[in-house]
Amino acid sequence: MEPSFPVAAEDDPAFIEAGRKLFAGPCAFLKGVVALDGLPPPDRIEFCFAGRSNVGKSSLINALTGRKALARASNTPGRTQEINFFTLGEAFYLVDLPGYGFAEAPKAVVAQWQALLRAYLSGRPSLRRAFLLVDARHGLLAADTEIIGLLQRSAVTFQVVLTKADKPSAAELARVIAAVGAALARSPAAYPAIAVTSSQTGLGLDVLRSIVAGMSDG
Repeated sequence: MEPSFPVAAEDDPAFIEAGRKLFAGPCAFLKGVVALDGLPPPDRIEFCFAGRSNVGKSSLINALTGRKALARASNTPGRTQEINFFTLGEAFYLVDLPGYGFAEAPKAVVAQWQALLRAYLSGRPSLRRAFLLVDARHGLLAADTEIIGLLQRSAVTFQVVLTKADKPSAAELARVIAAVGAALARSPAAYPAIAVTSSQTGLGLDVLRSIVAGMSDG
């Protein structure tokens, strides 16, 4: 039986409050990593954000943490070529992966950080979940399907997070959610709930925070 992929929701005020407190607490940039030997020790629960260039990853990280410039957005697609680690509270690493797709960088440089990305995903024991950011206006594109394949081969549980959900109409958003869910039903590594968010309006941020906070339970 194929899994269903409902929109993630959280009705328990205690989980919402736990997420709010976690992301309202200490959060700071730790380091940018360009090679595996630069990774911090895997001594915290770790979750990462992956997404195409210009999917709104930096905006989402800043909105989740309530900081305006914690993650730096770039107008140049593919410019960020480091794995950026942030400490979140006492128990978590928030990890910002390089944007993928149409990178305006030399091919050798692109190949180098793609190799780093593959090595990170396949060899990080503390990585609890990858959040795959997908633009709600477009749904899954070829580059997203590629990264899903990489996550599956790396045996990393991933959860799709739709960004910019305030942009499409309600009908178009529902169509994208259904299409993404149908595609994910073929992916055994996909967590069976889609998070729907907007950094502009705050839609779904409390739910996403509570999902992260819940990872501390196992």
